[in-house]
Amino acid sequence: MDIPLWATAIIAFLLVNMCLIAASALVYAERRIAAFVQERIGPNRVGPIGLLQPFADVLKLFFKEDIRPSQANSFIHSLAPYLMVTIAMTTISVIPLAHGVVIANVGVGILVILGLTSLSVYGVTLAGWSSNSKYALLGGLRSSAQMISYELSMGAAVVSVIVLTGSLNLTDIVEAQSNWMGLGWNAFKNPIGFIIFVVTAFAETNRAPFDLPEAEQELVGGYHTEYSGMKFGMFFLAEYVNMFISSFVIVTLFLGGYVIPFQPLLLSAFPSLDGSILLGILQHVTLLIKVSFMCFVFIWVRWTFPRFKYNQLMTLGWKYLLPIALFNVLLIGLIVLGLASM
Repeated sequence: MDIPLWATAIIAFLLVNMCLIAASALVYAERRIAAFVQERIGPNRVGPIGLLQPFADVLKLFFKEDIRPSQANSFIHSLAPYLMVTIAMTTISVIPLAHGVVIANVGVGILVILGLTSLSVYGVTLAGWSSNSKYALLGGLRSSAQMISYELSMGAAVVSVIVLTGSLNLTDIVEAQSNWMGLGWNAFKNPIGFIIFVVTAFAETNRAPFDLPEAEQELVGGYHTEYSGMKFGMFFLAEYVNMFISSFVIVTLFLGGYVIPFQPLLLSAFPSLDGSILLGILQHVTLLIKVSFMCFVFIWVRWTFPRFKYNQLMTLGWKYLLPIALFNVLLIGLIVLGLASM
């Protein structure tokens, strides 16, 4: 179904604000889950049970002084955080939120996502180079090497999904997972690709245990060492928006997207739901529940596993993940050919 331009503009506005609110909610959730893991209380002073703490943090950053190193490249130093946030928020435009509800329903949506996520490395690298700081530069170089190394395995995992579904369109990929009573998820059909994609998503978003570009214990903060005020806040915002969007992509490619579990049974019991607004709302709520679970996994892993050493990170990417991902593509291709010839 074609959505009018005014409706697309409203959905885009709501999605941008949803990303901002989600980032605030994830900051609160991370602090709460970290406190639970470490047997602490967590934020509990600002607002009821500390719910207003993220907003207080943003207000504090607004009043922080914007410090710029005297030897830094002013334009690039200011551009990098804006670039990170813009790329992070643009990616959601091609993700279907319900059947027929997507801002840009392009035929090669998965390639758009891979292209946009590849651009995010420029924000980190430019931030590290423009600061004229050895710690920031090392963080930027680590990030570029890390993202290039893991993008190959991520691309191979995506290729396995494309081979399995026969389409580059994200809506088609989601609809292909609606069989098996709504439980025909690619995570069940393609478990190796699912595991590889999740691991590489952690590396692409610089989340622990792959947070070497900002390793505080050795790089003082890495690429955002020389940032302060809202520019630092924008890097912080981009990290959590990236985590939110990565969860959307994982759910869309491997966990059925907006498809409700046992959706055929639901539609057979309530035929009037088919094509209704209520079904669209239920699909969107289903998508958000799945995304929330993946966000919890991102946070849970951060406070459970220690950070890799750099040689371990590179060994995992090149010697293990990439060969396994390529073997998985070959295996999925042979299975699809075998089924087609039967």
